[in-house]
Amino acid sequence: MSNKDVLVFEIEQAKGKPRDVEKRNDYCPFCDTKNLTNIIEQKSDMIWLENKFKTLRDTNQTLVIESSDHEGDISNYSVEKNQEVFEFIYHCWNEMIQSKKYESVLMYKNFGPMSGGSLRHPHFQIIGLDKVDGYKHVEEENFTGMDVFNSKHINVNVSQKPIMGFVEFNVVINNPKYIDDLAEFTRVTVKYVLDDLYGGKFDSYNIFFYKFGKKIICKIEARYVVSPYFVGYRLSQRDGDKQVRGIADVLLKRLQENAQSDEIE
Repeated sequence: MSNKDVLVFEIEQAKGKPRDVEKRNDYCPFCDTKNLTNIIEQKSDMIWLENKFKTLRDTNQTLVIESSDHEGDISNYSVEKNQEVFEFIYHCWNEMIQSKKYESVLMYKNFGPMSGGSLRHPHFQIIGLDKVDGYKHVEEENFTGMDVFNSKHINVNVSQKPIMGFVEFNVVINNPKYIDDLAEFTRVTVKYVLDDLYGGKFDSYNIFFYKFGKKIICKIEARYVVSPYFVGYRLSQRDGDKQVRGIADVLLKRLQENAQSDEIE
């Protein structure tokens, strides 16, 4: 990895940045919508705007406030609300990609104290990288694995070659026109991660989006203290096949019980 592959964090830009992911503060800037500035686009209670705290050099940092509900999340949205969120964030992300201004455009979500986020209020990050290819070190094999569900238009699997590990779920659609199915299968998977995975031990997750041709991939990662093998050696870990098969079987059951999609009927 060369220096040009490293994102530079400018700590002075983070001064005054609010934080309430671990303990609710009295004031949330995303609830105070009348004082938001540099709004790019708005649809119902969803707002795309420039990030006030631009902490990464050579980037355009934006975010999407998903909802006016401070306690909202993919795991507790209605099916319809979650689909609205996914349609809007995809639109915003694709706008930045199609502008051709950036080397790459990343979209991701933090949720919970272990996720790397600072604010509880539900939001996605959309970051245009001026000089760095954010997908350079990601391989196609990171999005394949033990199948949970497979149809003509959508695949859900548990990574057998995860980027970081241990448990990463991939939801893959082969065309953006199936974005509602991406939203629904992701909604149920996120709820499974928080409620069921390893007895409900997780309170944090990340979602990462990738676009390859017409394929849209959503990677859901249950978050915990990062493995020292990854920190020190970039060696990812995963559970054994028997454990992964058990996880896949339970998630399939949850999808069959809860996913409202023609794909699984």
